[in-house]
Amino acid sequence: MNDEEVAQATGQIIEVSEDEIEVIEPSFSDVRQAPSAAEEISISRPRNVMELPSAPPTRPGLARVVVCINQKGGVGKTTTVINVAAHLATLGLRVLVVDCDAQGNCATGLGIDKSKVEFTSRNLMLNPELAGSCRYATNIDGLHLVVGGRTLVGLEQELMSELGRERRLTEGLEVLLPHYDIVLIDTPPSLGIVTINALCAADAVIIPVQTEYFALEGIALLAGTIREIRTRLNPRLGVDAILMTMHAPTLLNGQVAGQLKETFAGLVIEPPIRRNIRIAEAPSHGIPIHLHAPESHGGNDYRGLAENLALRWGLANR
Repeated sequence: MNDEEVAQATGQIIEVSEDEIEVIEPSFSDVRQAPSAAEEISISRPRNVMELPSAPPTRPGLARVVVCINQKGGVGKTTTVINVAAHLATLGLRVLVVDCDAQGNCATGLGIDKSKVEFTSRNLMLNPELAGSCRYATNIDGLHLVVGGRTLVGLEQELMSELGRERRLTEGLEVLLPHYDIVLIDTPPSLGIVTINALCAADAVIIPVQTEYFALEGIALLAGTIREIRTRLNPRLGVDAILMTMHAPTLLNGQVAGQLKETFAGLVIEPPIRRNIRIAEAPSHGIPIHLHAPESHGGNDYRGLAENLALRWGLANR
C-alpha cells in the first residue's frame, strides 16, 4: 500500500506540498441534440385541413338565415353585411338585414336615421308579435332593415330570467322568413346572449377574416363556439363561407390567404375584399359601395363576392 492508501485506512492526515498537486482541467465538447418532433416549431410546415360543419340546404319556402360573425372585432362584419345585402337586392332578391349590434352601424350605412326609429331588433326579440313593424325600407328596392342600437345594451340582463331566452330571435323571425330569400344578421364581436340568439336562429354563418396571422386563431376559437351551439341549441348550424377582407398585395397577406385556403379547403370564397378608401367613404354618405363607387376595387370585389355567395346559396336564378 502506498502512503495515501495507508492514510485512508488509518485515518491519518498526510500533508501534500503544492509542487506535488497535479491540476487536471476539464474538457467540454459541443454536442447538438436534434429537437424532438414535439419541440419543433416552424411556420413553413403544411397545416392540416380543419373541418368545419357544413350547413344543410335552405328549408323550402323560407329565407336562408345567415349570420356574419367573428369574435374578433374590426374585420369588416358590418361593411360586409351592408354591401353583400345591397348587391343581392340589385340582383332582384328579397333581402332582410337584422342588426344585432348595439352600435347600430347598419342603419348609418344604409341611410336610415336611428333617432327616428321606433322599433329595433330589441323589440323583435322581446315582442315577436311586432315583427312586421320592426322592418324599415331602405333606398334600395328589395332591401329591408331591422335596426340595432343602444337599446340592445341591457337586453342580456332582461333576458336572464326568461325561459328559452336563446330562441327569442328565432321566434321573432319566424313570421318574416316566408317573405324573403335571404336574411343577413350582423353581430357584435362578443359571445353574449344576443349573438347566441343569432346563432340559434341561423341556418349558417359566414366568417369575414382579415388576412393577418391572427386569422387562423380567430377561426379556431369560433369553430369551438359553433360546435357547442350545434350540440346544445341548434343542430342545423353550419359554415357557408369564409371571406377574406382588408386584403392587400403584400407577401404577408398572400401567405395568410394561402394558409386559409389550405386549412379550410372549399370554404374560402373569392374574391378577397381589397383595402379601398371608397369602402370607408360610403357609410358617411349613407349608401353602399355599389352606389358610391361601383367601379372601385371595393365595388368590384363586393359585387363578385355577392354573386358567388348567391351561387353558393342557390339564389342566382331567382
